[in-house]
Amino acid sequence: MDRYQAMVTFIRVVDAGSFSAAARQLGVGQPAVSKTVAQLEERLQVSLLIRSTHGLTPTEAGQNFYERARNAIQAADEAELAAKGTSAGLSGRLRVSAATTFARLHIIPELPRFLAEHPQLTVEIILDDRMIDLVAEGVDISLRMGTLADSTAIARKIATGGRSVLATPAYLKRVGTPRSPADLANHEAIIYSQLPNAWSFLREGAAASVSVNGRLRVSAAEGLRAAVLADMGLTITSDWMFAPELENGAVVRVLEAWSLPSIDLWAVFPAGRMITAKARHFADFVESIMKATTHLPV
Repeated sequence: MDRYQAMVTFIRVVDAGSFSAAARQLGVGQPAVSKTVAQLEERLQVSLLIRSTHGLTPTEAGQNFYERARNAIQAADEAELAAKGTSAGLSGRLRVSAATTFARLHIIPELPRFLAEHPQLTVEIILDDRMIDLVAEGVDISLRMGTLADSTAIARKIATGGRSVLATPAYLKRVGTPRSPADLANHEAIIYSQLPNAWSFLREGAAASVSVNGRLRVSAAEGLRAAVLADMGLTITSDWMFAPELENGAVVRVLEAWSLPSIDLWAVFPAGRMITAKARHFADFVESIMKATTHLPV
């Protein structure tokens, strides 16, 4: 039995909560995972997991082994990377969670450079606009925008971006350009269902909050983009979501005299785990990307 791989497998089983979920994350069959854990228990002469209809729970011995094994794996990875030097590439698999549109526009086009620097690394990107359970999904790093709801999350701010009211020139030509937040009541708003309908603005210390109306509500940023680019209405969103169109003039900002709260991009890491070198390097990589995208036209 490979002790290192057995520890990795056991850690993944505890994090995922089941043999089947761990097997999917490791890319092996469930029988292989069950056999590895059984062999580990036989070697240690102790029961590591309590199996029930509700899933798997570590025993007291299993929890102690899990915590020490996790630290040992992390220390081994860090030691190997340090021994190879800063120019050494990363290896293994990196699971990343990110919002679909953000990843499509800003991350995936830059991935060839990251993969070229680390030819022994495999990257798996989970595209989902919703928040997911990082531990259950075996995610190493998640890219999230906005305010973090979980105060216990291990997070690092990567970038801060602007937010604007955006529309196509064709829509504004047809309906007119709003001159104040109050004018938005006369416009068709494309509403992103994951954000409140009330849009808040600030100008020279004066605040204005407007509840917008629209016949179209979408649950994902891809739908928001498609609707705006189809001249269906205006919306409020991060400039990151329309970076190509802001650059080529396909969409324009309105109400520029009024400021909107900025939006933060975070690298979020699974709670209860040490941050891997792979995850840290990827966060650095994304930060370098976002520094290059902050120079959007104004």
